[in-house]
This record gives sequence, C-alpha cells and structure tokens, in this order.
Amino acid sequence: MESTLGLEIIEVVEQAAIASARWMGKGEKNTADHVAVEAMRERMNKIHMRGRIVIGEGERDDAPMLYIGEEVGICTQEDASQVCNPDELVEIDIAVDPCEGTNLVAYGQNGSMAVLAISEKGGLFAAPDFYMKKLAAPAVAKNHVDIRKSPTENLKILADCMDRTVEELVVVVMDRPRHKELIQEIRAAGARVRLISDGDVSAALSCAFSGTSVHALMGIGAAPEGVISAAAMRCLGGHFQGQLIYDPDVVKTGLIGESKEGNIDRLKSMGIEDPDKVYEAEELASGETVLFAACGITPGTLMEGVRFFHGGARTQSLVISSQSKTARFVDTVHMFDEPKYLQLR
Repeated sequence: MESTLGLEIIEVVEQAAIASARWMGKGEKNTADHVAVEAMRERMNKIHMRGRIVIGEGERDDAPMLYIGEEVGICTQEDASQVCNPDELVEIDIAVDPCEGTNLVAYGQNGSMAVLAISEKGGLFAAPDFYMKKLAAPAVAKNHVDIRKSPTENLKILADCMDRTVEELVVVVMDRPRHKELIQEIRAAGARVRLISDGDVSAALSCAFSGTSVHALMGIGAAPEGVISAAAMRCLGGHFQGQLIYDPDVVKTGLIGESKEGNIDRLKSMGIEDPDKVYEAEELASGETVLFAACGITPGTLMEGVRFFHGGARTQSLVISSQSKTARFVDTVHMFDEPKYLQLR
C-alpha cells in the first residue's frame, strides 16, 4: 500500500494545504476549510484506489464532500471496470481533516495542517463526532504513563522516563474552560503549560519528536482528530490513549446529542458497548499497514507553512509509514505557471 499510495497521498495533503493557504489571514475560516475539502477530494479521485471515508468533515458540518461513508478514488467511479481489476484492488479506509485548525488559518496563526490517515478496510476506528480525552507522550514513556492516572502522577512518570525534572516538561493543553482544573494541576505539579487555541493533532505529533520542546498533550479535544493522531503515533511508536467523552456537562460546549443518556444510546447503536473504554493507539489505528500524511498550511513546530512566490509555491510535508517504519519530511516546489524564479527558502 505504501509503494502504491505514498507519493500520491503527499500530493493530496499538499493540494489541500495550498488551497487553504490562499485564505490565510482573511478571517474566513469556512472558506479556508471548504477550498481545502474540494482540493483534497479532487486529488483523491485521481488515485487508482477504492477508498472509503470513515472520518471526514463530520456530522456537525452536514458536509456535501468527504463526508463519512463517501467513496473516493478512480475505482469507485462508474466506468471503473475499464481500468480497475477488483481482484487486485485493496480497499482502504481514510480519515481526513483537510484544514485542521480553521481558525488558525483565518487569523494567520501558527499550527494549521492538512492531514489524513489511511489503512486497509477496517483498520481505522470510525469515531463518532464526539469529544475524546487524550494523552500523548514520547515513545520512551509508552506503556508507563496512563490516561487513567492523574496528571500529577503522569508528569512524575514522564519525567523519570525522560530523565528530566517535572519542571523541565512542557504540556500542551487546548485553551478551553473545561481545562481550568487540568491546567491548575499541571502548574501545581511544576510543569509548564503551552496553551493552544486549535490544532491538537500537531501537538500530539510534536510529542514524538525530540527537539520540539513539547513533551505531552493532555485534555479533551475532538474524537475524529484523536484517531488521526493515534494513527501517526502508532507509526512513530509514541504513546497515545483516548477515551470518548459523551457527557455535554464535561466538555462545556456543543455535542452531537442533547443528553448524556442519548449519547450513550447512540454509542451502543454504533456497536460501542463500553462508553468509558480507554483506547490505545493500536486499537484506534489497528490496520496491518497505516500511513499518515500532513502538510503545513501555516508555520508550525514540525513543518513550514505554504510559502507563495510569483508563479508557484513551496510546501513542507510529513509522511509516516508503519510498513517501512519511516518518517519522511518532503520539501516541494510547485510551479503553477512559468515562475520568474524558484523560491529556495
């Protein structure tokens, strides 16, 4: 799967990032997201594959494209029998977020990316459009920290695993009212907090790479993005756990479903009998082969954002594979017209 799709999925996230970046700083987050969705879908439908969106634009958006269940790829089209041999075709599941951090793009802030994860059919957890409590940490802390422990306990464990003091740790937390007590506890334990407004996939990824000055992600964010983060962290060997949050009173913001009881019923209808189950990365991204790709829209910890020059643009992407056990940073110059010069940096 990697040899067939590796380069093409890079181009998918690149095209989404370029389209969205044209709206950077214009204060129109919906437009920045919409053009990213269109560009991602258009490039996906040029790939020789039969893909199914298992995590997409979501129920909240009532999206007409890249919605959950949509089929994408050349081999899903009406005349596919002329070019696709069903006996040779691997069906794949796809999780996408064409513009992760729409507010970041709209207001010209750092950390927005176009991201996707793919695996063979059934290899990605079809997360409901709920929220998820998350814990991400470096590989050295895998199976040592645990989301069921208190933040204070986990910080002590993480410090021991990394041969640091707690005071030397930086924890990323989304700046939300629901995290008031969490932030207070992290600070009381002695660690430092980096608050972000959006974009916790980037924060989870940063935990896996030394030199980012990010050592953990804690708190509650969107469940679909949790699956995408888990796919990347599984490939990188990092620690990731997630637990679905179905009580509107916990997240202090809108949920699909008006009541805790109604949300539990909805989870049961989706085959989730234990709503409080803690999921490991290997359960959220369980496929034999998992690929993750991201392209910076605005500058971030791991990647530069899209940089336009006369006649073209330069992008920086990351593709991670569980199959080849690689994390490739890809620097690409896109020539739209006949550029007068090529931007080196």
